[in-house]
Amino acid sequence: MSDTQTLIDNRPPSVAALFIDRVAATPDGEAYRYPVPSASGTGPDDWKSLSWGQASERVYAIAAGLIALGVRPEERVALSSATRVEWVLIDLGVMCAGAATTTIYPSTNAEESAFILADSESRVLIAEDAEQLAKARETRAELPNLAHVVVIDPAGVEPAADDPEGWIITLAELEARGAELLAKTPDAVTERVAAITADQLATLIYTSGTTGRPKGVRLPHDNWSYMAKATVATGLITAEDVQYLWLPLAHVFGKVLTSGQIEVGHVTAIDGRIDKIIENLPVVQPTYMAAVPRIFEKVYNGVASKARAGGGAKYKIFQWAAGVAREYAKVSQDNFRRTGKASVPFALGAKHKVADALVFSKIRDAFGGRLRACISGSAALAPDIGYFFAGAGVHILEGYGLTETSAASFVNPGEAYRTGTVGKPLPGTEVRIADDGEILLRGPGVMQGYHNLPDKTDEVLESDGWIHTGDIGELSADGYLRITDRKKDLIKTSGGKYVAPAEVEGQFKAVCPFVSNILVHGADRNFCTALIALDGPTLLGWAAENGLEGKSYAEVVAAPQTVELIDGYVKRLNEGLQRWQTIKKFRLLPRDLDVEHGELTPSLKLKRPVVEREYRGLIDEMYAGSREA
Repeated sequence: MSDTQTLIDNRPPSVAALFIDRVAATPDGEAYRYPVPSASGTGPDDWKSLSWGQASERVYAIAAGLIALGVRPEERVALSSATRVEWVLIDLGVMCAGAATTTIYPSTNAEESAFILADSESRVLIAEDAEQLAKARETRAELPNLAHVVVIDPAGVEPAADDPEGWIITLAELEARGAELLAKTPDAVTERVAAITADQLATLIYTSGTTGRPKGVRLPHDNWSYMAKATVATGLITAEDVQYLWLPLAHVFGKVLTSGQIEVGHVTAIDGRIDKIIENLPVVQPTYMAAVPRIFEKVYNGVASKARAGGGAKYKIFQWAAGVAREYAKVSQDNFRRTGKASVPFALGAKHKVADALVFSKIRDAFGGRLRACISGSAALAPDIGYFFAGAGVHILEGYGLTETSAASFVNPGEAYRTGTVGKPLPGTEVRIADDGEILLRGPGVMQGYHNLPDKTDEVLESDGWIHTGDIGELSADGYLRITDRKKDLIKTSGGKYVAPAEVEGQFKAVCPFVSNILVHGADRNFCTALIALDGPTLLGWAAENGLEGKSYAEVVAAPQTVELIDGYVKRLNEGLQRWQTIKKFRLLPRDLDVEHGELTPSLKLKRPVVEREYRGLIDEMYAGSREA
């Protein structure tokens, strides 16, 4: 048996146990960094640190506070908050109390929040602020099991006449109650942790469904203990790393990043404010960071836009450098695959050195200058964008997994990564491709099932442990997986041809620096069309230079010269597609797609049915007059 397999097979029953071991091993080591607004409120944030020992004091106090409130093992504690250091401390506190965290996105509306709280039978809600508290108050009559609301940031929270006595307490008060209990019963928390079994529920994550109610995914403690050991076994993270964590922790991708960190004990800087990413990177100087493809697309579009604004010469230099980056990455990856060395011909290396001095070094500096790798997941990254960053020295390792598989099932293996694939399975995870191309997975990361939905569980989870992912993919001879599309998203035209919309959409994102989101449509139609949303800042920067200065986004999108601009990129896209894949017509949307309107999930994935329903008129307009209309 290999050392890796031994490490995984001998895993403890819970991350709570791993956390206790980590604190004992490195109590004075730095665990977390977090921002605190400057005293003036106008300057840069101050960053504070917590050692593992200091973190454990707060985690134990939170766990003991929940025990004092009467929370029993496996009972649910809901957490509705943006990504911040308290989120991690609370989640660990819930697990150390033997309870289970129900995650709720802070952007979730009151009605859906109430459904999640009721369906999960959550006993306690930990709400970030007055806004999250207000949702619970609005729906309290529907939540008979909700005994308490704990507020992290009490600013602006006022008592209401109909609040039950003791229903609302602050996080500080919860921790004080916990400290009081621990003073009387010092072993209250460690006894709960010792009693945790591997199959005990740890996390209930509700998937953001495109239609209907979300489903609660039951993830036991063993899932996270396995993830901690398996992600570290890949060799991608070490004790010397500094992680920048901004992803929503209510999402399984963000959550899994906290487990491996506890196993190796590296530093994690936490700040969920997306508008602070550019400002934070040079301050944090991370060695690795996880993100969704939209972030890399935005960076790429921003770099291209800045070059264009610098004048024709600068833009030509950027376009040349982008071509060099892609060629360099493709050649070096291909040579590594064949020979084990990422070598390139002398002439290409010389061009890359010039391009690095002119363009690439500035991109790396913007990421903080120490970035060893980025992990990309949640959706497919356009290969051309991946090759661009690879050639620029920002190595994006794509991974793959589902909420139902605790996020990480595949990841690219460090230096041997291959752009356009999601890498190889984590140690201990099995994969096979069904006859229809669907990816099936089995391993310790697979969920127990959907909460209260045995029929839905049976639809995806076989009795022998194989889970149907709903994704279509291909495995290379040496085990690298390429995702081609969602099974249910494949388009079959009226001519009988299959089109993978995500593949076409990804190619367009690499071709057009103005695109924010694109949806390719064509199921049961005789040609493909597209709805295209443009990136606001990039578009308005172009508009100011092309006679449209001062116009609103909607006005710029409607202008004939904008339609002509995007038409040029669509024609360029079509040159590289099969005839039946080409986009015959397109419409520009009057605004970008977003989470608030329900068109994107909180992890920024496109909700196709929602967008198609909302813009049905534009779709019908594109097919009006065709033979099928």
